Amino acid sequence: METYAVIETGGKQYRVEKNTVLSVELLDAAEAGHIVEFDQVLAVSNGSELTIGTPVVAGAKVTASVVENYRGNKVVAFKKKRRQGYRKKIGHRQELTKIKIESILA
Repeated sequence: METYAVIETGGKQYRVEKNTVLSVELLDAAEAGHIVEFDQVLAVSNGSELTIGTPVVAGAKVTASVVENYRGNKVVAFKKKRRQGYRKKIGHRQELTKIKIESILA
């Protein structure tokens, strides 16, 4: 098995391996090419044994490089009450950061 880690960012948890590319909620002050570190590592596996933190694994961190900042697809929320003449349409586009995992240190 590969080495992997479970990290928390933006209120969500992600299972990551080296060279994984994933989209997370916008990371402040992170532009394309910058290196970011995640120290909220909840679990780390080296392929044979799993270390689970309480709540985080001490001394573990995951480094990643920022690929790009972008906005996701539009999500439309449409509300209607029949026979009342009430219609409301709201759109939302989440700002995201695409990152590539460089290393997992435990």
